[in-house]
Amino acid sequence: MGFRTTGEAMGRRATISALALALCACVDKADLPRPVVQADPAAGLAVIEEVGCAACHKIPGVAWPQGRSGSNLAGFGARPLIAGRLPNQPDVLIRWLIDAPSMDPGTAMPPMPLTQDQARDVAAYLYTLDED
Repeated sequence: MGFRTTGEAMGRRATISALALALCACVDKADLPRPVVQADPAAGLAVIEEVGCAACHKIPGVAWPQGRSGSNLAGFGARPLIAGRLPNQPDVLIRWLIDAPSMDPGTAMPPMPLTQDQARDVAAYLYTLDED
C-alpha cells in the first residue's frame, strides 16, 4: 500500500539527487574569489590607461576619458558573466581581453594589443571592481 520497492526508493533518491545537483549548478558564483595567478592589479590599471580601454568603457580608477560605447566596468568583479554570455572566470577573461572576437564574433570589442601577462594584470584589476 504505502510501501515502495527498493528500486522505486533508489529511483526517487536518484531523481532528488539529480535535482539538487542541477540547482547547485545554477547558484550565482559571482561572489566566489577569482584569483589571477601571478598578476598585479596596479600594473593592470597602468595597462588599461596605456592601451586606452577607457576610450570605450567607463572604468573606476580612470578619470578620463569615460567611454560610453562599451559597458561600464564598475562592479565587474561581482558579475557572473562577461559580455552577458561567457562565464566570468580568469582564464576566460584573459582570453577575452586579448581577442574577444574569436570568442564572440558579434562583439564590438576589437582584439587588443595585450600580451598574456598584461591581460592577466588587467583581469586582476577588473576583479577588484566588485561594487557598482
